[in-house]
Amino acid sequence: MNRNVTMMQFFEWHVEADGSHWKRLQELAPELKRAGIGTIWIPPVTKGNSPQDTGYGVYDLYDLGEFDQKGSVGTKYGTKKELLDAIAVCHRLGLNVYIDLVMNHKAGADETEVFKVVEVDPNNRTEEISDEPFEIEGWTKFTFPGRGDTYSSMQWNYHHFNGTDFDNREGRNGIFRIADGDKQWNENVDNEFGNYDYLMFANIDYNMPEVREEMTNWGKWMIDTTRCDGFRLDAIKHINYEFIREFVGSMINKRGQDFYIVGEFWNPELAACQEFLDTVDYQIDLFDVSLHYKLHAASTSGNSFDLSTIFNDTLVQTHPTHAVTFVDNHDSQPNEALESWIEDWFKPLAYSLILLRQDGYPCVFYGDYFGIGGENPVPDKKDMINCMLYARYHKSYGEQDDYFDHPNTIGWVRKGSADIERSGCAVVMTNGEEGEKRMFVGEERAGQIWIDLTGNRRHHVQIEEDGWATFPVNGGSVSVWIQPEEDLTEDGVEAYYESGLPCIALPEEGVLEEGSDLLNIEPAEHVEHVEEAGDQEDSSKPADEPASDTESQDK
Repeated sequence: MNRNVTMMQFFEWHVEADGSHWKRLQELAPELKRAGIGTIWIPPVTKGNSPQDTGYGVYDLYDLGEFDQKGSVGTKYGTKKELLDAIAVCHRLGLNVYIDLVMNHKAGADETEVFKVVEVDPNNRTEEISDEPFEIEGWTKFTFPGRGDTYSSMQWNYHHFNGTDFDNREGRNGIFRIADGDKQWNENVDNEFGNYDYLMFANIDYNMPEVREEMTNWGKWMIDTTRCDGFRLDAIKHINYEFIREFVGSMINKRGQDFYIVGEFWNPELAACQEFLDTVDYQIDLFDVSLHYKLHAASTSGNSFDLSTIFNDTLVQTHPTHAVTFVDNHDSQPNEALESWIEDWFKPLAYSLILLRQDGYPCVFYGDYFGIGGENPVPDKKDMINCMLYARYHKSYGEQDDYFDHPNTIGWVRKGSADIERSGCAVVMTNGEEGEKRMFVGEERAGQIWIDLTGNRRHHVQIEEDGWATFPVNGGSVSVWIQPEEDLTEDGVEAYYESGLPCIALPEEGVLEEGSDLLNIEPAEHVEHVEEAGDQEDSSKPADEPASDTESQDK
């Protein structure tokens, strides 16, 4: 059977703007492979409106760090060649790569234009607060002088947008709907603020046929150019849902059913997520924002939070095959617009909840794994996450039994798979005082000695004759009980803990040998292929999944 697959978001908001991030990916890819990561989600690869731009203030969709525009040739993360080299390295290691696409807006226009607008209420974009249309000077003309007509001859102007937020003539901000003929906000978007089509900068108008055609052609070009394995679609609650459905269908028709797409639909209301999935015909997955906010609430509420309800009203509970679970990301990290940072004491519990269960496609955050930079740095939690990744890769398989029968102390058992030797685990956690959970792991386990992989409890549990055992946990903590890779006697347990837990790295299967030349690799020739649905197993999904508004805002 296939091993469990885990995604990593390979960036945080304060990655240094030194143009070295793609080189960093090349260097760290073998380490991530050994740690149990199977797919890499990389930040936007397109040219932003400055060399420091994170990629979400997108300027030129066809400039991947190739043309001298907006103050540099490379993007914040590096040059086009370095990007393609990094993807090639990942592919040689067996890692899939998903690219973050920003399709809601454009920033850093080359020229201003004069056109008529109506100003709308920021809290209700359907309500006009200007008496009649009036002229503004807006940054909406994109001519791409550094690139010219290479890859695409389309030049953007105000006809291709339906809103902007700055009047250069008066030097003032606002939300201005462009009054060009019968132009309106796109329908089929989130209804927050009446209509949440507009987010920031020059808002792309997907009611325009030429815009839809250009953006679809660009998506296909991105696939051909980068050889990527999937997309992460940014801010899709602000983009016409009908276009998203068309775009996704076109990408899958081009690349095949194994091309993976996940959308950022930042809405904690489960019903809204379900409605969106219906609209796009379940062709994509969504990040489980509902679960993220449950984890955040649990981390800030201490023992007053009922852990037995942690998965209630979450996407992973109702649509497990379409949920990408995560603990934190670049938007929820400290001091960002959607800040909802899970507190440190709860991080091990949260990661066990997404990594060691059968449902969902879990994503590890770069900021948790490598730490957060900037003026207020946050230390990494690599050792803890590596422990959880080890358990996911080696142990967390098979039938799952839940013991969610107490508000503060919960647990579950994965009974293991015959295909993966010594697999199976018993997880127990509490947000209260020290506790325990009596759980059944199987009569065939009778007499086995299990240890706590986390090292939080440095003793052993012996499985009873009937397959049951009592698994303890420290207060405000989690323990992951497993059968170790070698049989232990009671006398050998202490020495086993002293020797170090087997969480440091995975076997190097599939990893290039030490000293292999990972740099300056020319990407292999890309061969287009189209797969019929069901022809090929989706290796980008977890193996045991059942078949079937500032710049940082909402990215």
